[in-house]
Amino acid sequence: MNEFRTVLFIIGLMLGSLAVGMLVPAVTGIFQTSPDWQSFIVSACITGFFAVALILTSRGELRPLTVKQAFVLTGFSWLALTAFAALPLSFSLIGLTYTDSFFEAMSGLTTTGATIITGLDTTPPEILLWRAMLQWFGGIGIIVMAISVLPMLNVGGMQLFRLESSDNSEKILPRATEVAGSIAKIYLLISFLCAFAYLMAGMSLFDAITHAMTTISTGGFSTSDNSLGHFNNLGIESVAVFFMIISSLPFV
Repeated sequence: MNEFRTVLFIIGLMLGSLAVGMLVPAVTGIFQTSPDWQSFIVSACITGFFAVALILTSRGELRPLTVKQAFVLTGFSWLALTAFAALPLSFSLIGLTYTDSFFEAMSGLTTTGATIITGLDTTPPEILLWRAMLQWFGGIGIIVMAISVLPMLNVGGMQLFRLESSDNSEKILPRATEVAGSIAKIYLLISFLCAFAYLMAGMSLFDAITHAMTTISTGGFSTSDNSLGHFNNLGIESVAVFFMIISSLPFV
C-alpha cells in the first residue's frame, strides 16, 4: 500500500476533478428538463466517494514516483477515469450497456472519435455535452499531467523541459507547472475563440460550445449523426478546418 500511496493519491485527485466535471452536464440537464441529469448526479456522488476514499487512505508523506510507479499511474489512470466516466452514459436512458459506455468514454478521453451512439440528433443535451467534455479533457489532461505532475514527483525522462546553455549548464529550469499552465491558457483561449467563431458562423450556443471542445481536442464528436454535414454551412466547415490546423500545432 505504501509503495503506491502517491499513485493512489494522484488518481484520487483525478477522480475528484472528474466528479466535479459531471455536475456541468447535470446542471445542463436540469435547465433542459431532461431526466438524464439524475444519472450525472448519481455518478458524481459515486465518483466523488471513491475519490475521497483514495485521497484519505493515501494520506501521509508522498514520496517521488519510481519509474515502475509512473508506468502504473499512467496505465491505471486511463482505466480508472474511463471506468467512472462511463457511469453517466450507463445510467442514462439512451440504452447503453456498461461495456458500450466504457467504449464511448475511452474513445472520448483518448480523443479517438469512434462512437457507437446512433440518433445523436435526439440524444439528450447533457449526454452530448459529456461526450464533448471527455474529448476536451482528454486533449489537455495528459499533456498537463505529463508536464506538471510527473516532473514535480521527480520522475525521470522529463529533462526535455530543461533549459541549458553552453556557457552555463546551471541555467534556471523553467517550472514545469508554469509550462503546463501556459499550455492550458492557450487551450482555453483557442477553445473560446473556436466557440465564438462557430457561433458567428451560424451554430447555436450549445452546438458552438460542444463542437469547439471536440474541434480543439481534434476528437471529432458531434451533436448530429451527420456531423458538420448536418449544418450544410461552408462558414462552419471553414471554421472547423482552421481550428483543426491550429490545434494540431505544438505549443511547447
